[in-house]
Amino acid sequence: MKTWITDFMEQFGYLGIFLMLALENIFPPIPSEVILPFGGFMTTTSGMTIPGVLIASTAGSLLGALVLYWIGRMLDVNRLERIVDRWGGLLRISGKDIRKADAWFDKYGYWTVLFCRMIPLVRSLISIPAGMSGMKFGLFMLFTTIGTLGWNVLLILLGAALGESWEDIGVYMEAYSSVVYVLIAVGVVVGGVLYFRKRQSGRKAVDTTD
Repeated sequence: MKTWITDFMEQFGYLGIFLMLALENIFPPIPSEVILPFGGFMTTTSGMTIPGVLIASTAGSLLGALVLYWIGRMLDVNRLERIVDRWGGLLRISGKDIRKADAWFDKYGYWTVLFCRMIPLVRSLISIPAGMSGMKFGLFMLFTTIGTLGWNVLLILLGAALGESWEDIGVYMEAYSSVVYVLIAVGVVVGGVLYFRKRQSGRKAVDTTD
């Protein structure tokens, strides 16, 4: 995939970068950790400039995020709640749980969108729950743009600085991704344990009152 990505970018320049980043947001297995550093490297071997690469990559990222946001809006919480009410018993999830998650996202969603834009894989998928929660479009785009710019600037500048060694960035990004995913997994497990303990204690309290 890496060879196909770099060949496409070399052939189409800024347009290639724009399309690759739009695709990367919709189809996360396409790695921005390849697209952006290579885009930075191309500024050292062609007439392309860092501002040009930054604009093309950010515009592509925003287009991809916009598509997933509207997919989330079409799903919406009410539809998901109906699905969970019908089938959620298999996973011990209720419509009430969906509402609680939605309320949490309403409270912390903007900061979640901002910081998740700097986490591989998650940076793309976070647009869907943002749309499902009905996050205000203008603020969604604002926080998405800020987070995306931070991520893009970092990787483009590193690619330009390392030149022909731009691929070395991938090694460090894999380590960074692994650490982040482990932390997310630990957080999910701990949160799940605390949640089910709270539910059990609540049921016990109801039983004692009965």
